[in-house]
Amino acid sequence: MQVVSVDIGGTHARFAIAEVEGGHVVSLGEPTTLKTAEHASLQTAYEAFRERMGGTLPNAAAIGVASPITGDVIRMTNNPWVIRPSLIPERLGADTWTIINDFGAIGHAVGQLPEADFEHLCGPDIPLPAQGVTTVCGPGTGLGVAQVYKQDGQYRVLPTEGGHMDYAPLDGIEDALLKRLRKTYTRVSAERIVAGPGIVAIYETLAEMEGRAYVHKDDKAIWTEALEGTDSIALAALDRFCLALGAVAGDLALAHGAKGVVIAGGLGLRIKDKLLRSGFDQRFVAKGRFQSLMSGLPVKLITHPQPGLFGAAAAFAQEHQS
Repeated sequence: MQVVSVDIGGTHARFAIAEVEGGHVVSLGEPTTLKTAEHASLQTAYEAFRERMGGTLPNAAAIGVASPITGDVIRMTNNPWVIRPSLIPERLGADTWTIINDFGAIGHAVGQLPEADFEHLCGPDIPLPAQGVTTVCGPGTGLGVAQVYKQDGQYRVLPTEGGHMDYAPLDGIEDALLKRLRKTYTRVSAERIVAGPGIVAIYETLAEMEGRAYVHKDDKAIWTEALEGTDSIALAALDRFCLALGAVAGDLALAHGAKGVVIAGGLGLRIKDKLLRSGFDQRFVAKGRFQSLMSGLPVKLITHPQPGLFGAAAAFAQEHQS
């Protein structure tokens, strides 16, 4: 059967038509990406997608949302939309639907995608575990975290809000970063650093430590300068971001009892080459008495172009066994 797959983040809402059968995704159509800031609600964005598709859509929906899924009022963490699951049939015209945390959806993608959709980052170059827990985390507008538990050829996904755990600095530079952020936030979570917008605080901390004058820039400008190599402080901020991501991913793996780790999110793909050369791997394994254990975990980067859309459809297929 066909289903409208939706992946809603802080900045973008993505839509595609998926074909699902037997609890798995058979195919995923060409995605349409809309800016959340240009639409008043999920309903109006859904209507815009319907219009682009010629005015008709399947009456089934698989929706991944960058927010905890609690109760019948879902307030997005990083955009102003409010979603009421009980109104999905009325507002979207979907008689059958699944709604899931966005990184829960990524977890379903990890559970169903073949090994070819993952690239080795560090640790032993072996497949992801067929038994036990795989930790999934990824920086975007926020820091998404989920667990995938596999046993006897089946898998289950546990969405989490692990990105909001306390940030733990590991050296003097990160102490300064934490001190700076505490002026704004009483409690500094990992997401304040290890997510796209976190590059701003890293950049400004490094500039101040060097006594350099700087003009406040948004995260998009700093990421562009870092990836293009046109600003040495931006490039240093990117290196520091990769170190922090390695440390946080390792902490999550320890907490989850993981046997493998997947880094997900569009930002992860953008910084793939930097991750491989940044010291990400050293920070990942630097867990004191557990360094040997951490060194034995395969760490992969998911390379499928739309894991959120694929995963939302996979969650629908598993829930409805379609």
